[in-house]
Amino acid sequence: MAVAGLGVDIVEIDRMERVLQKTPRVKERAFSAAEREYCDSKARPQVHYALRFAAKEAVLKALGTGFRNMRFTDVEVGLDAAGKPYPILHGEAERVAKEAGIVEMHLSLSYTHNVAVANAVAVTQGSKPAPPDSVKTQKEQLAEAFKEARALLDELDEADTKALADVDGGEEAPW
Repeated sequence: MAVAGLGVDIVEIDRMERVLQKTPRVKERAFSAAEREYCDSKARPQVHYALRFAAKEAVLKALGTGFRNMRFTDVEVGLDAAGKPYPILHGEAERVAKEAGIVEMHLSLSYTHNVAVANAVAVTQGSKPAPPDSVKTQKEQLAEAFKEARALLDELDEADTKALADVDGGEEAPW
């Protein structure tokens, strides 16, 4: 696989808190219903809103577009079963990613008391190695190893038989 883009963004948590207090409507404009539900369920929602906003910016930077021709909701942050964040692309962001051949996007989020940071990596199929022409199963590999071992044992058996025949024939053994 090849890295097609890398994006990083930092958001000040206090600044996000001020924006949310001054303009509560920003939640609906910038975040999906699932993101709002998640953030609002936390003790410090402003931290999680800041993380998601940073993630949106980082993903769009990794795509090489920034917010040009994008809506805030074109990038959504989801969480897998283990709690690992991943980007969900919609609309123009999804179209740009497909056009660029992006097959995977990775996302990492972190924060301190003051800032939220997000890193995003866009990956293309690019240099991903092709699978070998014939992939042997474990059973086939064991059968092949057994045949090789059997052939070696047969050769040793033949050598022993010849050595014994030589001894029985009155000749000196080769060892």
